[in-house]
Amino acid sequence: MDLFNAFLDFVVPPASLVMLAFAWPTLCFVNTCEWIYDTYFNPSDMEDKVVIITGASSGIGEQIAYEYAKRRAKLVLVARRESRLRGIGENARLLGANHVLIIAADVVKEEECRRFVNETVRIYGRVDHLVNAASLGHTFYFEEATDTSVFPILLDINFWGNVYPTYVALPHLRRSNGRIVVNASVENWLPLPRMSLYSAAKAALINFYETLRLEVKDEVDITIATHGWIGTEMTGGKFLLEEGAEMQWKEEREVNASGGAVEEFARMIVSGACRGDSYVKYPSWYDIFLLYRVFAPNVLKWTFSFLFTTKGVRRTSLMGTGRPLLEGPPQKKLLMAPSTSATTSGTSSPTTSPSRKQPMKME
Repeated sequence: MDLFNAFLDFVVPPASLVMLAFAWPTLCFVNTCEWIYDTYFNPSDMEDKVVIITGASSGIGEQIAYEYAKRRAKLVLVARRESRLRGIGENARLLGANHVLIIAADVVKEEECRRFVNETVRIYGRVDHLVNAASLGHTFYFEEATDTSVFPILLDINFWGNVYPTYVALPHLRRSNGRIVVNASVENWLPLPRMSLYSAAKAALINFYETLRLEVKDEVDITIATHGWIGTEMTGGKFLLEEGAEMQWKEEREVNASGGAVEEFARMIVSGACRGDSYVKYPSWYDIFLLYRVFAPNVLKWTFSFLFTTKGVRRTSLMGTGRPLLEGPPQKKLLMAPSTSATTSGTSSPTTSPSRKQPMKME
């Protein structure tokens, strides 16, 4: 057996590359034909379809809400920041959403996920798309973290914050032959410094949904969207613990979460989900690094070691390090204050959210 495996190790990789080289043009042609057919001849009509979007208060989640609104869907916007959801809900209505329901909830708590899913079914009678957009990155070196209490928070938001809504909504999605849309990241397989826990959570997330895809078969479709480095509140200088934490941490400056890359990625996600795509990638050229990782991992390691070599003092996030930021304005004070209850936007009745404490920023 060892001799047999050694033979396969020697033969299979180069043979696979040769086969892929010859099959690549045909595969590209077939994929192009499928894209043209699904886009122009078999598009999914989202008018009056019910779409739940978690993490809808900013960044990619907000832009996804606007894209579904343009398709006249009924939106259920879920996040902790109700004040932000109100403005986004109003914008969505102006863009064409038939109805908007706003629910303040914490996606890492199963009971709250059950609450907003049940409220959606009570009002609309169905769930067609579940978009899991809640996500949280970090920018600290693992060895510099001194407060390990933030570790489970990062994993909770990036993993369980997707799993719990999926678990609760899955029976309703089966009945409607609906779709789950996942906001993942290329960091699930592409190594980057200062993102160790985020990358680990995204890797777990991808494997979870790939396994779930096999379990639900054709009853529920799954679209996995992976993005590279795009500008959002996570990467634009604003660090926020929002979906699934009992506190909010903000550091450095407030940054507008919109931008060409974010809006384009949101458009691609919604278009891909409506076409029935299993994967949406932005940008797709990152995939070439996957070949290097499989067939020439040392080349990828050397390249990234060269690109990310730090010279002088390393700049890191305040989060979990117990040390002050080397550059930028001083950290702002936080004042604990109770959050408001969830409300509905449109003609439906208000929904009550359990009270919780949430820090408010003092200038």
